[in-house]
Amino acid sequence: MTALLSSPVYPLVTSSRATPRVLSIAGSDPSGGAGIQADLKSIAAHGGYGMAAITALTAQNTMGVHAVHVPPVEFLRQQLEAISSDIDIDAVKIGMLGDAAVIDEVRRWLEEVRPAVVVLDPVMVATSGDRLLRDSAEKALRSLLPLADLITPNLPELAMLLGEPEAPDWSSALDQGKRLAAECGNTVLVKGGHLAGSECPDALVNTSGLLRQDVVEIAGPRVETQNSHGTGCSLSSALATVQARTGDWEASLREVKPWLLQALMSSDALEVGQGSGPVHHFHHQQGLKPGAFAAALWNHATPELEAIYSLRFIQELQSGALPEPWFNYYLAQDAIYLNGYSRVLARAGALAPTEEEQLFWAKASQQCLEVESELHRNWLGSRETSTVTGPVTKSYVDHLLASSASGSYAVILAAILPCYWLYAEVGQQLHTAYVDAGAPANHAYADWLRTYSDEDFAEATRKAINFTDSAAVEASDGERDAMVEAFVQSCRYETAFFDAPRLFA
Repeated sequence: MTALLSSPVYPLVTSSRATPRVLSIAGSDPSGGAGIQADLKSIAAHGGYGMAAITALTAQNTMGVHAVHVPPVEFLRQQLEAISSDIDIDAVKIGMLGDAAVIDEVRRWLEEVRPAVVVLDPVMVATSGDRLLRDSAEKALRSLLPLADLITPNLPELAMLLGEPEAPDWSSALDQGKRLAAECGNTVLVKGGHLAGSECPDALVNTSGLLRQDVVEIAGPRVETQNSHGTGCSLSSALATVQARTGDWEASLREVKPWLLQALMSSDALEVGQGSGPVHHFHHQQGLKPGAFAAALWNHATPELEAIYSLRFIQELQSGALPEPWFNYYLAQDAIYLNGYSRVLARAGALAPTEEEQLFWAKASQQCLEVESELHRNWLGSRETSTVTGPVTKSYVDHLLASSASGSYAVILAAILPCYWLYAEVGQQLHTAYVDAGAPANHAYADWLRTYSDEDFAEATRKAINFTDSAAVEASDGERDAMVEAFVQSCRYETAFFDAPRLFA
């Protein structure tokens, strides 16, 4: 059965898709904090390949904008046509456009090329307060809005687009976002960065049913720093990049918002300029690319999978010839194990840095207890088997509890991941072999095979892999070493768990 190991059934999403090719159409900032410079950094930070068509040249630094030069629009046309005639573009981010002629040219190009993802950051006023769009161009900019999939104005820009006073509070800002979304027929990201207070929420607003609900609000703390130069540019280009991969605005925002939060929190370390400095786009990389750690973990898992597939328990489980007392012992120990595993999952949820991860691990913890009850009710309830905790089960659960006691979210995830990843891989391979054999009706363990080949479990596995990889990117070198150790030990316990019925049943 080792021939089945040619590749993982559940590869990491970020490593299994082509690198998003993202074009920024925006102005240049020679100080590097905003405009296309910030866009290209954000695109690279999220695993994309960045390109740029320059609409305007600025003379600016962290203290403000000193001058703006808009090159002839014919040269912008040449830039856009040169790129799109040669390169497939997965997403476009539009920033500073300068004047009406530039806006008209961008609109013409969008209508011709029709990129799959278009994010429009209607740059009208810089963080410093300097105006970046001529008054005569505001009407032309409004005509461009319906061609965008997502519009990301700050609150002053949102008010200017609607011809209204700036929203004084979050409720008013959401109302303005709804009106703009209804007017343009797309999604608007309402940002709370210009409001007072300790909180800085963001909300995706769409009134035409493109989101699961009209308003998807994501809370977040305000970062007290003067270094917010280029925040809007960085957010919009990051969203364009991630959206090309996820196809889901809510998922994209939930991935980008924590990154931007840390970019603001880490900005002081850059020590750039005397005014409003840039955010730290690469705070999270530390030399580790997204997907690299998960790929390394898979290499560690492969020898254990080979060992698992060679076990008599697995081979006879596949054929249906496994002695029932062995399977009874396995399920009884699994029920005991799931009780302890659920506590570790709950601990992961308590430490998770994002709402998405908190909800994921809390749901997983609850499902473990439900599965345990189901095992007792449907199979074990009518069969005699020992309910004493076996030595392998005890050692495995003790290992998981020790990992959860470490206080490191990343280490906990590495420890619990094999129960997803190896089970998903083994379950899928066994189910495939069962189907290839004609799905015999007399196969005693068909229900178990179907459970672990279920697409919901596969999707949960993919998320667990992605969360673990993201935690590794944020972790220190020492934590990553501990993650590998915890993961490898759990993989070994997975092998021992499958072999335990042979020894103790």
